[in-house]
Amino acid sequence: MEKYKNSLFGNIKNKLSDWLELDEAETIPAQEMFRFLHSIKGTAGTLKLFELMAITERLLDGIDEGGEMVWNRSDLRNFLFELIELTYEYEHFDEVEIKGKSIRDSHAPLIQIIDDDISMLILLKDLLEDKGWMVITNADPVKATNQYFEMQPDCLILDIQLPAKDGFQILQEIHLHNEKYFIPKIMISIQNDKHSRIKAFKMGADDFIGKPIDIEEFIVKIERHIHRKKLFDQSVLIDELTQVYNRRFLEDTLPRYFNDYKRSGRHFSLSIIDLDHFKKVNDLYGHSMGDLVLVEFAQFIKSNIRSSDLICRYGGEEFVIVFPDTSNEEAKHKLTGLIKDFSAKQFDQDGHKFSITFSAGVFTVENENVTPKEAFEEADTSLYEAKRSGRGRVESVQKASFNKKSLNVSVVDDDIIIRTVLTKALHSLQIPHFDLNIAVYEDGPSFLNSDRAKEDVGHFLILDGVMPIMDGIEVLQKVKQGSNAEFFTVLMLTGRKSKDDIANALKLGADDYVTKPFSIVELRTRIERLLTKLI
Repeated sequence: MEKYKNSLFGNIKNKLSDWLELDEAETIPAQEMFRFLHSIKGTAGTLKLFELMAITERLLDGIDEGGEMVWNRSDLRNFLFELIELTYEYEHFDEVEIKGKSIRDSHAPLIQIIDDDISMLILLKDLLEDKGWMVITNADPVKATNQYFEMQPDCLILDIQLPAKDGFQILQEIHLHNEKYFIPKIMISIQNDKHSRIKAFKMGADDFIGKPIDIEEFIVKIERHIHRKKLFDQSVLIDELTQVYNRRFLEDTLPRYFNDYKRSGRHFSLSIIDLDHFKKVNDLYGHSMGDLVLVEFAQFIKSNIRSSDLICRYGGEEFVIVFPDTSNEEAKHKLTGLIKDFSAKQFDQDGHKFSITFSAGVFTVENENVTPKEAFEEADTSLYEAKRSGRGRVESVQKASFNKKSLNVSVVDDDIIIRTVLTKALHSLQIPHFDLNIAVYEDGPSFLNSDRAKEDVGHFLILDGVMPIMDGIEVLQKVKQGSNAEFFTVLMLTGRKSKDDIANALKLGADDYVTKPFSIVELRTRIERLLTKLI
């Protein structure tokens, strides 16, 4: 029976591939579509493929066999998407596996693993992602350290034996720059002697696991550390680094201002503020200087606002200020003065002096129907307008609309089915302040020769590892050797669990990899997480 099922789905895929590669002017008439779906329905029922039969029944309900309806290539993708997606899933997954596997969401704990043993990286990534967590990996200690500061994982798993910079050095650098953040750090090593364990704990490790790893014990320990991290985040209301209130406190407190407004009618202003070009500070002067700037910025704001005003660190270099009994113009005037005064402040790193500005967006609550979520979105929209208009300024667009910044997203894969389902998934993403400019390519040369591959703009590249004409690794290498390499974030799709392929991808600068087969829903979540963190 299995060979007949495989034959049916093979025929479906061949027909779909032909149709999805039609020229723009070509169309499929209703009679041909009806025959195709009717044939599938009958065979699916015979083979007890009930999900496939149900999909074809729904599609047939919308077709008049003798009608004049036709489908072009774009219409086909939308009309047949359920069938396209099921074909992909059948080809790559066992039915029990796809239905039984839990799908992680965009808020799943993020775990980072740093280890130059690629076989170990693959094993641990698979084990931890099977638990519903999201895992990023890296074998390059320098790139991995930068990734740690950018991504701020919920747990770090770090090997001692690494090239160029060992695990102790990474732990020391992280502890120096992030000692006030609670992120569980677990050392793993075949060097499991008393001296190494004590040294690890003295340098800030929260746990030590010797190799070879007992998988059952390893999973339980990671679960406990993730749980501790969650409890800590829920209980602490002061940001560890800047010593102002944190995001949790803001989320608990903000609704009270709205309730007070409804009761008293006294308006208030909400502002989101963000340090300009803060990443350059970290890149040029190091993360310890970046942390110093954040601390001094928070204390500067706190010292120059009223005691009744509220400042919270929302995340990264972004802060929120609530100004009670303050009009829109008053809030803008106050923030403009703060920007001027803070930009005059000079920081010194080994004789290199620099200053930094910040941008602000303001929304004033003057309507009792406005929700906290809506007010926050409006303030965030205003902040984006301030950034877009040159930075170092305050904006309050109050329900105004403007063009979002474009972000290139490219899919390079030789499989038309995968290109189609990925394109559909990408079009469903909503990334704040960005319009995704999505394009698909069937091979490496067509992408590399395109104008968009040469543009100096943000670019998220989803790249298949195994393709004809030019292997995905070759494409990645050319991208990373290009003059605009810094603009690319690369997610590799690999159908081979070959440690050499994954090692090469990571060494060449891939930001993450996903092994085929993958769930489209899960891949969409991973892409959303990466884009939100890295943009």
